Amino acid sequence: MSLHALTAFEIAGRVRRREVKAQEVVEAFLVRTHQLDSKVQAYNEIYDSQALQQAKDVDAKIAKNEPVGILAGVPIAIKDNLLIRGEKCTCSSKILANYVATYDATVIQKLRASDAIFMGHTNLDEFAMGSSTENSAFRVTKNPWDIQRIPGGSSGGSAAAVASRMAPISLGSDTGGSIRQPAALCGVLGLKPTYGRVSRFGLVAFASSLDQIGPFSTTAKDSALLLQAIAGADSRDSTSIQKPVPDYGAALTKSLKGLRIGLPKEYFIGGLDPEVEQAVRQAVKALEALGATVKEISLPHTDACLSVYYIIAPSEASSNLSRFDGIRYGHHTTGAANLLELYEKSRGEGFGPEVKRRIMIGTYALSSGYYEAYYSQAQKVRTLIIRDFENAFKDVDVIATPTTPTAAFKPGEKVSDPLQMYLSDIFTISCNLAGLPGLSLPCGFTQTKLPIGLQLLGRPFEEETLLALAHQYEKDHEWNQQIPSVT
Repeated sequence: MSLHALTAFEIAGRVRRREVKAQEVVEAFLVRTHQLDSKVQAYNEIYDSQALQQAKDVDAKIAKNEPVGILAGVPIAIKDNLLIRGEKCTCSSKILANYVATYDATVIQKLRASDAIFMGHTNLDEFAMGSSTENSAFRVTKNPWDIQRIPGGSSGGSAAAVASRMAPISLGSDTGGSIRQPAALCGVLGLKPTYGRVSRFGLVAFASSLDQIGPFSTTAKDSALLLQAIAGADSRDSTSIQKPVPDYGAALTKSLKGLRIGLPKEYFIGGLDPEVEQAVRQAVKALEALGATVKEISLPHTDACLSVYYIIAPSEASSNLSRFDGIRYGHHTTGAANLLELYEKSRGEGFGPEVKRRIMIGTYALSSGYYEAYYSQAQKVRTLIIRDFENAFKDVDVIATPTTPTAAFKPGEKVSDPLQMYLSDIFTISCNLAGLPGLSLPCGFTQTKLPIGLQLLGRPFEEETLLALAHQYEKDHEWNQQIPSVT
């Protein structure tokens, strides 16, 4: 078997047992990446020399019989909004095109301790604002299953890198579906942990009450392994939760007998592609055959989620992005006559259209006279959405929905119509508003060979239940084992 076809779990095991050297693994993935990425455009930067040096360091540890981490020798791709000391972190924006990080994000520190190997930084919608990775200032990432289609977003590069096996695992961030939506469209597994389960220190903020870092992989076992490496409290992130991290790998074999799955009627609506609905319902039947019980439920405030999200997220974005002023760091315009012109020109030249749109929406929602009518009201409705889930989880253990209403679309189809683009995340947004764990796993293909995703939502801090469901489903289905032929 080619090294690039191995899972992260298999690679780490072989490296520890000295069946293969970490350097050989990295060389194999670098060769594949340089062969394919000119077509897929998943990476903003590929770290050839750095990755090889990290691999040599792991091999040296093993040669000396020193202990190594749980991801020893495993290549990983990193979304380009996570800081890696000494490397550029651009958020796929002109305003940060030359910014070099001076410290590691907490998740990067944890990955170093786990002996993972950094393959490079992956492309994203600028500042993670988008659902197609078309909003990047540098390149448009392609879907490996059909390079005439988008990979989803905003973590499109991270999803595409794993789908095309240019990395066995990757990290993304999820603010309104930015891990789960591209995972569904690229045919890989994507997990958004509970808000507070993974430290956000060193993640360039989009919307601070919604952002969460999580893994992409081809198997539930790999997601469990990566989550094990990055989860846990962090004193540098005041929103991280002081809660023990369970053994996610051990939980994979948990029996599904008696597990109660809810199907919210509000998610099976007009506009849902018939092929997507059929695949999702068949996947739910498969989980039922494994011992779960299924019942219809209601989440009454679902129709308010999109409106609530597109007030809260832009409001928080306008506040977070105010730090990019052309003075302290980032793009600095030339020829400004005064301070106001410096701000205007630096931000006008540095930010792209979608980021500008969201800053303006957020600034308006937070402005004097409108705060109570918009932002404050949205937070009140958000509480109602949270209560919907709390009530639902009294009767069920997991909620199953489609991840996306359609399979991957073509570039340009929706980018000129922001409302249609925002509807791409209609099934994923509620998870962030409620702070829940959410997982998308492959559950089939359309007739044109485009992946379809099943979304599973769980109670706070019950990621292991979602991973167990995904693992048990994978054992009887091979959707995740198929590798796209990038042409």
